[in-house]
Amino acid sequence: MNIAILSGKGGTGKTLLAVNLAAIAGDAVYIDCDVEEPNGHLFFKPKSIKTETVAVKIPAVDDELCTGCRICVDFCRFNALAYIADRLAVFEQICHSCGGCTLLCPEAALREEDRIVGRIEEGFSGSVKVYSGILNTGEASGIPIIKRLLNLSKKERPGLCLIDCPPGSACIVMETIRDADYCVLVAEPTLFGVHNLNLVYELVSLFDKPFGVVLNKCLEGEENPSEKFCLEKVITILGHLAFDHELGVINSKALVAARERKRYSALFSTLLASVLKEAQHEAVVNP
Repeated sequence: MNIAILSGKGGTGKTLLAVNLAAIAGDAVYIDCDVEEPNGHLFFKPKSIKTETVAVKIPAVDDELCTGCRICVDFCRFNALAYIADRLAVFEQICHSCGGCTLLCPEAALREEDRIVGRIEEGFSGSVKVYSGILNTGEASGIPIIKRLLNLSKKERPGLCLIDCPPGSACIVMETIRDADYCVLVAEPTLFGVHNLNLVYELVSLFDKPFGVVLNKCLEGEENPSEKFCLEKVITILGHLAFDHELGVINSKALVAARERKRYSALFSTLLASVLKEAQHEAVVNP
């Protein structure tokens, strides 16, 4: 079962939740799809790391064969090709690797070659298999890395897979939740938290994904606008995480709280049970 953990922005506790749920699950897979700023590995500190580069296909020009017909230039909607000073120029950074220019070239003057955009690291932290995607600085899109991450995870034996999504609701997040069986939205108890929660709420609704919400940094006796939003929208609240100084200190030291204190082990065990119960219920009701 693939459980995706989302938030409308960074810093809400998405990785905190994903890492601790994976640690409590034990024999599980954790996938860090926040490829621009992956940090799950800082907590898990995986061993026996294997690294794989991820590349995309870009066109390369044979100037001897190119006649300057500009068919490829006219085809490219991303302006990744231009005919300048009697030579075809390729702008690698904005190429979307569709391969259309190579197929259309009447002189076979274009061929495809690899351009590395990032890498994937995999290792073990106890019984948790840890995958991390790392996008090279300056690259426009991490989608190729996310696709590779999710394809690799499909080779694992059936079981629980926790997917730590990128923050927000852009295309990169859409790719991450495409094959998710259930989504967990993490929200803060503020008006800004409601705004960010609404972003991912609309996204998972658009994709028709079953979901619930975990409310983080809750203060006892204080109004919680995110909780009010959930009640108004009839959204399942999977659990509450209190604003907890000790938990914050443990997290700031890049330690897995569920492995450090029995009370956090119990807390995240209860949360995991709630998530799995809802996910299994949705799988039965909406197979």
